Amino acid sequence: MAKNITKDATGKPAFGMRDKVAYAAGDLGCNMSFALKGTVQTFWLVYMAMETQLLSALLLVVQIWDAINDPLIGSMIDADHRSYKLGKYKTYILVGAIGLLIAGALVFLPFPKAEVWLKAMLFIVGYIIWDACYTIANVPYGSMLSLVTEDVGERAQLSTWRSIGSMIGNILPNVILPMLIWKKAFNPDGSKMINEQTGKQVEILLGERVFWAALIMGVLGFIAFLFMIKNINIRVDENSVKTTETAKFNVLAAFKNFMRNRPAVGATLAAMGMFLGMQSATTANTIMFATHFNMASLSGVVQVIGFLPMFAFMPFIKKIVEKYGKKEASVVGTLVSLAGGLVMLIFPLIKNMTLSLVVYIFALAVYGFGMGIYTCVSWAMMGDAIDYNEWKFGTREEGTVYSLHSFFRKLAQGVGPSIVLLIMGALGYVSKLGTVGQSAQTAQNMCWLVAGLYLFSAILQFIGLAVIYNLDKKTLAQMNKDLGREVSEEAN
Repeated sequence: MAKNITKDATGKPAFGMRDKVAYAAGDLGCNMSFALKGTVQTFWLVYMAMETQLLSALLLVVQIWDAINDPLIGSMIDADHRSYKLGKYKTYILVGAIGLLIAGALVFLPFPKAEVWLKAMLFIVGYIIWDACYTIANVPYGSMLSLVTEDVGERAQLSTWRSIGSMIGNILPNVILPMLIWKKAFNPDGSKMINEQTGKQVEILLGERVFWAALIMGVLGFIAFLFMIKNINIRVDENSVKTTETAKFNVLAAFKNFMRNRPAVGATLAAMGMFLGMQSATTANTIMFATHFNMASLSGVVQVIGFLPMFAFMPFIKKIVEKYGKKEASVVGTLVSLAGGLVMLIFPLIKNMTLSLVVYIFALAVYGFGMGIYTCVSWAMMGDAIDYNEWKFGTREEGTVYSLHSFFRKLAQGVGPSIVLLIMGALGYVSKLGTVGQSAQTAQNMCWLVAGLYLFSAILQFIGLAVIYNLDKKTLAQMNKDLGREVSEEAN
């Protein structure tokens, strides 16, 4: 059933570039905070010298809570029919954005000499506060995509622009932050501190700078959120659709409904694969650059090379999806990523460090190129999954479907890094040695771990999109026809 859309005559301008740029700014704001997640593990592992087993357990606990509170907040938003001056979605986002001003820095309080129990408390309390603020902003932001416009093509455009905001929000901190928080180490006499195992100059982490960098990123993210709130228009009545028959949210029923929504499950598995690989590889990748290549300060620059190919698709994504369909084009991309993952298995075998780095960068670029299409349309695919829920089961459940999608993504973000930390310990990483005293074998093991994680990521993405996600171009067209959805001439 079509929702009530505010007409232009009431003062709302037609959907256009302003909405797209504003929506991109929203994910830029989210990712100015989210991009710190990889740094969290490095900070606590290297600077705070927390043992891999303890950090793994703590990370798993806070991320499981993180995953659980997403559907709770999503259902709360769905059930909230009060009137807000900004509208309920923008109001929730603003509250979360205010919290993120300082919350992101709370998990980076620099007390490396504190007792272990105090470190554990600082980690848990800081992370929970940070994550709660992030969830309050991020869940309504993601759900808002289907309320800015009902037009299928315009939603897909919002998804692409969200990907642009996401990548910019990731690239800026991932490139700049390592340069600020890592520096070459020198002995008291001024000579270079050399790693005896690798024969290269050691780099050390400046933990105090991470705290201040997180504060600055919080301010930049807040500015981006304010820009979005001021400039984006919600054209759909936020309270026009009830997500449940009663005000009470039935967790088991919502989970059951979500699991029978094949597009939502497939898109979610693909996203989980992306995070299990790329997000879980972040810490291992940083440690690899610090111990194997001895260039942790430039690790962010190298990682961006894996993102840059994704931009190549953005000018052409409309024509690509119009001709081949979101699912079909994304599946081809996952095959390219699989090829990149296989090539990445070669670089640990190469003894020449320069050539090894070149092969790694090449494999990363191929992997990123393969992810390009899916990255551009991933959020539009979730918008289609919400429509599928209405098509098959008669209810839309924007907040619930999106928040359960976010639940599994965050579960992957928690379980993945937690398991990787345990694997790092099993492969020989010793926290108390920092990045200075790790053995050459441990550094080599980090290379194999990183390569394996990227390959595993590509495999899961292929299964999710090729095997489970069932909204191909033909089925999607039929669904939109049955639901009375109009596709704009600029639909992608």
